[in-house]
Amino acid sequence: LTFSCTSIKFHNPVQRAYYNSNIQNNTTMSTGITCDEEVTVSFNGLKLQTGGYKGCKYITYKINDEKTNIVVDTVGEVGKGYDDFLETLPGNDCRYAVVDIDVETSDGRETSKLVFISWVPDTCNVRSKMMYAGSKETLKVCLTGLGIHHNANDYADLDFETCIKPAVLKFV
Repeated sequence: LTFSCTSIKFHNPVQRAYYNSNIQNNTTMSTGITCDEEVTVSFNGLKLQTGGYKGCKYITYKINDEKTNIVVDTVGEVGKGYDDFLETLPGNDCRYAVVDIDVETSDGRETSKLVFISWVPDTCNVRSKMMYAGSKETLKVCLTGLGIHHNANDYADLDFETCIKPAVLKFV
C-alpha cells in the first residue's frame, strides 16, 4: 500500500505517522526540544515592532537548562544595535538570534531585514553543538517570515561589513 499526503508518498503507515507527528506539525524534532510560546510572541513583536518590542533590534534564544524548550534569552532594548548584540553572545555556548539589520540599498533607500543567526562557536562542547543543530529547524518553523539565515562559528563569521551586510543586500 502507498499512502499519499500533499504529494509525499508513504509506503507504510509508520512513515505516515512519523510525518504527521514530527514533520507536518513541526513541534518537535529528533532532539525532543520544542519552542516555548513566548518565542513566537517575541518574534512577532520584533517583526511587527509592536508591544514591548517596539524599537527592539534583536532577540536571542537558547535551549533551557532542562533541555526541553527553546526560550527567549535576551531582548535588545531600544537604542541597542548590532555591536550590542555581539556582546550578548557567549564565547563558549550556543545561541539562536533574530537581528533586525538596517542597510542602505544601492539606490540610497534605507531598509531593514530580519536575519536568523545560528551561533555555534567552535569552543563549545559537542553535546551543545548537536542539540542546537538538531533543534534549529524546530525554531525556524516557529519564526515564520524569515528569509535570511546565517550560521556562525566564530566572531569573524559575524563581521557586519564582510558577512552580514552582503548577505542582507542579496535580498533587498
